[in-house]
Amino acid sequence: MKLYKLEASNYSTFFGGPESEDRIQRNVITLAQTPSCDAFLYLSNETYNELELLDSVPEGFDFTYCQEWGLTVDDDVIDRVIRDLRKKAYPSWGDQLDMQYHDKKDDTTTWEDAIQAIKEKYPKR
Repeated sequence: MKLYKLEASNYSTFFGGPESEDRIQRNVITLAQTPSCDAFLYLSNETYNELELLDSVPEGFDFTYCQEWGLTVDDDVIDRVIRDLRKKAYPSWGDQLDMQYHDKKDDTTTWEDAIQAIKEKYPKR
């Protein structure tokens, strides 16, 4: 996943208008915003013209992904967010064992496919 910045002036262009039918669904994870809400940080696998690709974490952003963590945003926090997203996306151990049992019994790859999809959606940096 890569780190992107969106200026507030481009917010409605990127996400659409305030009406629900005008909203554009984007494959981004909100990470942080400036206190004045004039810029936002996102994680995404996809590239968007409206987003500025960053090679480092800028200063002046308040972490919003998981506020109870109480962290400022840096590279370690971004890696922690990705680990958290992956952890939440994986099926429970019981469901994974059930998938593996049925894969062996039915000669399928349901478990491998499910795990691979998560790894692709939330790749490590």
